[in-house]
Amino acid sequence: MFTKSKSKAINYITLIASLGIIIGTCALFIVLSGFSGLKAFSLEFTNLTDPDLKLLPKNSKSFIFTQQQKNQLSNIEGVVTYSEIVEDNILMSCEDMYLPVTLKGIDGTYPENTIESILTYGDWLEADLPQIVSGWGITNTLGFSTYDITKTIRLYAPRPGTGQILSVRDAFKSLKVINVGIFQINDELNNSMVFTSIDNARYLLGLSNISLSSIEIEINEAADINQIKTNIESIFGNQIVIKNRVQLNESLYKMLNTEQLAVYLIFTLILIIALFNIVGSIVMMVLDKKNNIKTLFSIGASKTAIQNIFFAQGLLMTVFGGFLGILLGAFVIAVQLYFEPVLITPTLPYPVILSWKNIIISFFTILILGSIASILASCTVKKINLTD
Repeated sequence: MFTKSKSKAINYITLIASLGIIIGTCALFIVLSGFSGLKAFSLEFTNLTDPDLKLLPKNSKSFIFTQQQKNQLSNIEGVVTYSEIVEDNILMSCEDMYLPVTLKGIDGTYPENTIESILTYGDWLEADLPQIVSGWGITNTLGFSTYDITKTIRLYAPRPGTGQILSVRDAFKSLKVINVGIFQINDELNNSMVFTSIDNARYLLGLSNISLSSIEIEINEAADINQIKTNIESIFGNQIVIKNRVQLNESLYKMLNTEQLAVYLIFTLILIIALFNIVGSIVMMVLDKKNNIKTLFSIGASKTAIQNIFFAQGLLMTVFGGFLGILLGAFVIAVQLYFEPVLITPTLPYPVILSWKNIIISFFTILILGSIASILASCTVKKINLTD
């Protein structure tokens, strides 16, 4: 594999084939690591706001949560804490501007780590006051800040019931509030979500003190999630639907997984094209060593044994090239992790992940494709007339 041929053309072809394997494997590994980083970066925002499990009403917008059910839910092994949520779409106004938003009413057990992670300016709301915490995009659109007493902020929700509507007051229930804080999660939530206390949300939406839109549950990492789901279903029956974090963001996970598969297939195609160089290199070697092959055949070597020699050479080129490519790719990813030379924004480095999963995927991809290419190229031996 390392000995130079008398023909310079074959030496150049072999060198190009080796470089093609190294660069192709390196590129595949870097792209997989980069996309893994982007995927983790995208899902990081959902981990801030989405619970481990969320209970949603099965056939309506709300459901009843009794004291007995509260006690039973608290006693389930593996449930760390739960938060009662009242959530619905409403209309928000400031001065003469209106904006449809999602109002999320939370109780006092809402996770402190989530609050600390998303709150970027001002204070968090107090349960017994008409206060809200708005997304960054909402404050920019409606033009208010925190504790801005010069601006009148109102929340409007349609009144439930039937009958003739004679005025706006009859159609909507309103609540005058003050914005005490600003949160930042992602563009979608920053432009659409407002937090308030669960009592304010119940008043505005016309719900009773035991009605909820959902329950967000935090569970122990070591707990059996399937057993917890079974216990929850025994408490609520067919009243609710239980969703985990993946099911809550099903479309996002499908999009990211589809994109990752598409990127992998595209770079695998590039590797296949690069591996044609191995086929050409081995075929040229077979033709160059034709006299040596005849000699081996004359002293008793079978065509299969001779074919295996060239197959082994192609396989060794693939293994060494793949190893060096992954080593080079790991070096590039390590540089990005520790020195952050590539930035998305002036302050945000391009996210990458150095993982064994991507190393294994890259190596076995090049190994399988290289083995196929070596088999095809080594079959050239069978076409040589060795009896002359």
